Amino acid sequence: MVATEPRTEHNLDGYGAPPIEWSRVRETIEEGVTQGPGAGGPNRHTYWLATTLPDGSPHVRPVGVFYTDGRFYFTAGPGTRKAKNFEHNPHVVLSVATEPFDLAIHGTARRVTDEDGLEQVAKVASAQGWPAEPRDGGIWAEYSAPSAGPPPWYVYEVTPEKVFAFGTAEPYGAERFEF
Repeated sequence: MVATEPRTEHNLDGYGAPPIEWSRVRETIEEGVTQGPGAGGPNRHTYWLATTLPDGSPHVRPVGVFYTDGRFYFTAGPGTRKAKNFEHNPHVVLSVATEPFDLAIHGTARRVTDEDGLEQVAKVASAQGWPAEPRDGGIWAEYSAPSAGPPPWYVYEVTPEKVFAFGTAEPYGAERFEF
């Protein structure tokens, strides 16, 4: 069972803003972050995935993210640098700017290989406009990111361990949630 409610919350704001309520952050995540052009943010919302290279230096790339049942999912081509990084260090940060919050989601990337899990992610992806299907231990579709390489694309799951929310609208604030 994934913890969908934080164990602890800590107000990080140094200017007297009230705590950010987890329910507001959860609603924003559950509403979905539109990634299509012209859909928000600076022309759209983009999730950014931070991993660690084998030499310890950072590696950051934009990724398409699907959220369901308290977990975040993304794909990576087997030969991509980010997929190789998980072999050395599975700890990741997903970040995204939304209207009410900038979010940084800390967790561990775990490859999804079971058929039920791949089917669930394919259904969510298809419902959000990427017609994907599970096959050969990954996801297949007519297209993906130009740098993803050919299918299959591996599916990775990130269960949040910490979420940082930084208010970008009234009443602003900053909060850390631990799961």
